[in-house]
Amino acid sequence: MNPIPYGRQQISQEDIDAVVEALKHPYLTQGPRVAAFEEAFADYIGSKYAVAVANGTAALHLCAMALDVNDQSNVITSPITFAASANCVRYCGGNAYFADIDPETILLDIEEVRALIESKPRGFFNGIIPVDFAGYPVDLEAYRALADEHDLWIIEDACHAPGAFINTAHTQQQSGNGAFAELAIFSFHPVKHIASGEGGMITTNDPKLYNRLNILRTHGITKNPDLLQENHGGWYYEMQELGYNYRLTDIQCALGLSQLKKAEAGLDRRRAIARRYDEAFKGSPVKTIQPPPGVGHAYHLYIIQVNNRKELYDALRAHQIYAQVHYIPVHTLPYYRKLPTTARSLPHAEAYYSRGLSIPMFPALTDEEQDFVIEKVLEFAR
Repeated sequence: MNPIPYGRQQISQEDIDAVVEALKHPYLTQGPRVAAFEEAFADYIGSKYAVAVANGTAALHLCAMALDVNDQSNVITSPITFAASANCVRYCGGNAYFADIDPETILLDIEEVRALIESKPRGFFNGIIPVDFAGYPVDLEAYRALADEHDLWIIEDACHAPGAFINTAHTQQQSGNGAFAELAIFSFHPVKHIASGEGGMITTNDPKLYNRLNILRTHGITKNPDLLQENHGGWYYEMQELGYNYRLTDIQCALGLSQLKKAEAGLDRRRAIARRYDEAFKGSPVKTIQPPPGVGHAYHLYIIQVNNRKELYDALRAHQIYAQVHYIPVHTLPYYRKLPTTARSLPHAEAYYSRGLSIPMFPALTDEEQDFVIEKVLEFAR
């Protein structure tokens, strides 16, 4: 059996042809494929606007800037996420706070968030960054109600969840569509659903935020005649605030556009792989995460929980199955451990970390490879 990673991109000849065609075009960056990718992605997600950026971390940083996070800001996020979900607050000088997770879903626990908010004076907190961990969508309708009660904004970290949804009594809540969060972000890292090498996207329904994001991702500069304070001619631009060079290239957008056409097929395959895992581990000592009916999990990751996780990790590697741990709780990382806002215990997050393991989950995973993974996991568990 060849080595089996936990995640891997799937590049077709159509993807290669799209990139080659982009390389032949006069514009390698700041050209028409950027706008085309943004428009197609917004249509896929169901949002009004999309802004393509260099990566998911850049997307988070720009969102925090657009919402005016500063050294007086206090923001709550999940400890079970990649560090960037909290780092974006720190980039702007703000304070990150962590609330514990729900041990059944591994998502940020809304009751823990509520308790943290209510432990401080009204107005202390400014926003919440919930994370659609592993592809399991957060109930943003509930978070919107909580945020409105306390005058907070929401950034949805949907990097793991394009295509995820929750069917509610009122509507289908599509991850990243802007119905309940001011902003949402996505990543196009190679192991994600849509790969563009590196890359990210911000979605929103707010035209003011959209316009500001477009300026912030390009050094704070605009040539838009409607936004200029003066106009000296066709060459004229204005730097209206301090921004960054967080643009995505036409080459990457060409690959992203091609990958987007296959997004639903890839999502179907991920869900089929998850169903096979669910069935195989039923009744075993291996704990899995089972979304209830009406939750459309996007399965960026397939998470299992076992005793002796380190031993299973090593046993799988001995058979060239390269499982991974997602994630080390952010509040336990040395940088955050030394900060007074984050130096506290979160028992559910820490208990999950001691048991959680991501096993191979990607559309190109064959049934034979998956059977081999299942066999080795069950051999160890039993």
